[in-house]
Amino acid sequence: MSTGRILVVDDEPQIRRVLRTTLSAQGYEVFDARTGEDALLAIRHQRFDLVLLDMNMPGMGGLATCREIRAGSDAAVIMLTVRNAELDKVTALDAGADDYITKPFGIPELTARIRAALRRMPAARGSEAEVIRLDGIEVDLQTRRVRRAGKETRLTPKEFDLLHYLIANPRTPISHAKLLQAVWGPDYGDQVEYLRVFINQLRKKIEPDSAHPRYLLTEPWIGYRFEPPAS
Repeated sequence: MSTGRILVVDDEPQIRRVLRTTLSAQGYEVFDARTGEDALLAIRHQRFDLVLLDMNMPGMGGLATCREIRAGSDAAVIMLTVRNAELDKVTALDAGADDYITKPFGIPELTARIRAALRRMPAARGSEAEVIRLDGIEVDLQTRRVRRAGKETRLTPKEFDLLHYLIANPRTPISHAKLLQAVWGPDYGDQVEYLRVFINQLRKKIEPDSAHPRYLLTEPWIGYRFEPPAS
């Protein structure tokens, strides 16, 4: 049985009812909200591990809701939408979503994506350096916190996992497929747009100049590489 607290946000009562019943039967503790505004109110008062968020809702839409969630919560976010265009995927990921699924979807696919979104890289242990310092940036692998000039910089769970994996393999070109499978899971491997968005977001948060990165480097036609600062 799975565990975790999930908030389902969708304006369609039937979808909320089906997801609540199905996910509860798999061991998740499931709550629901009809609007983005209701979801934000729930998140302010309760802790959730994951939010299933409809992209197209009346009032505050899914993208705006996702951005607000990201401003104050570390919950994983999966966007639900009826559109499957790459631009929509990139827009959802750029708003802070960890993943994206198109309606109609099968329950096995949804539960696989939930498990992938809830995956976490293990905390630093033993001889691995627990705090990495990059030009005034501190990356604490044990507490999963990043600080710039002493002030915390919020990373999404998947942003941190991606950064952690790259840091754990310094100076090594890592392919797109290997990065995707290490961070999201074995069912991922060809969603290169995920990496483009997440690397771009990470560069904005940890690079002195995101347009000219020093640490998160692109390996053309291969993937990415973490280049630690010179000792």
